[in-house]
Amino acid sequence: MSHAQRILILGAGGQVGTELQRSFTNAGDVTALDRKTADLSKPEELRPLIHQLQPNVILNAAAYTAVDRAESEPELALRINGEAPRVLAEEAVKLNALLVHYSTDYVFDGSKTSPWVESDTTNPLNVYGKTKLAGEQAIEETGGRYFIFRTSWVYGPHGHNFLLTMLRLGRERDQLKIVDDQFGAPTSSIAIADATRAAVNRAAATGETIPSGVYHLTCGGETTWCRFAKEIFAQHQLQADGKLPQVFPIPSREYPVPAVRPANSVLSNQKFQSSFGTALPDWRSALAEAIKML
Repeated sequence: MSHAQRILILGAGGQVGTELQRSFTNAGDVTALDRKTADLSKPEELRPLIHQLQPNVILNAAAYTAVDRAESEPELALRINGEAPRVLAEEAVKLNALLVHYSTDYVFDGSKTSPWVESDTTNPLNVYGKTKLAGEQAIEETGGRYFIFRTSWVYGPHGHNFLLTMLRLGRERDQLKIVDDQFGAPTSSIAIADATRAAVNRAAATGETIPSGVYHLTCGGETTWCRFAKEIFAQHQLQADGKLPQVFPIPSREYPVPAVRPANSVLSNQKFQSSFGTALPDWRSALAEAIKML
C-alpha cells in the first residue's frame, strides 16, 4: 500500500479502533479520532472534519454497541448507527475514498439453522440490530466505494466485552451461570483489525477491483456463550495460572435482558475469503492470542 494513503480511523477509543491503530501502523498518514474529536451522535459535524482531512480511506469503528441500553435510547442509537454512516458515505463519495464500515450478526433473526450468507433476508430482533441495518442501507443507497464488514461477538484486550467481563467475574465468584442456547462465532478485535488491513491492502493493489458490498467477517467455527466462557477460563488458566470457576449452562429464558438475541447468528465467511484471499483464524486460536496480549 502506498505511503501516500491518508487513512482516517473513527472510534479510535474503542476495542476495534484501538487494534486498527496497531494494525495500520506504517500504512500511510493515519489520523485516529475518538468520540471527543469525532462524535457520531452529531453526524453533520463530521462533514467539515472529513473535508479538512481529505482521507483516501475511512475506517469507521465507531458505533452505539450497548445492545440492551439501545432499547431505551433508540433515537441516539439510530443517529450513531444509522445517520452518521450515511454522512460518512456521502463525504467518501465526494473524495472518491474507500469507506470501511462494521456491522453486526444481529441484523438476522436467528431462525436459520445453517450459517447466514450475505444475501439472506435481514430481520433484526432488537433496536441495535435495526439501527445497524439502517446504517448498512444508508451506505448502499449512497453508493461509492465501500466495504461493510458484518462481524459478531466482538471481544479483545481493550474496552468493555465478554472476555474482560468473564475474567473479572471469575476472580469474584466460584460459580457462574451462562446462556448456552445462542450460537455464534466469537471474533477478536485483533483479528478484525488485521483482516481489515489485509482487505484494504488487497483493494489498493494494482489491478485489483473488489466489488463494494457486504462481507461477513468473523473468526472460524462456532460456539455458545457458555462454551466460550469455559474456553476463556481454560486458556487463562493455561497461560496465566488463572482461577477456574465452575460454569453452568442455562437457557436464555433464565437470563432475561431488554433486547432479544438471535438463537443462531453464525455467519458464513466464504465470500470474504474468496474476495480478499485471506481468512480469519479459528475462534479458539484468536482467543489464545487475545489472552496473550492482556
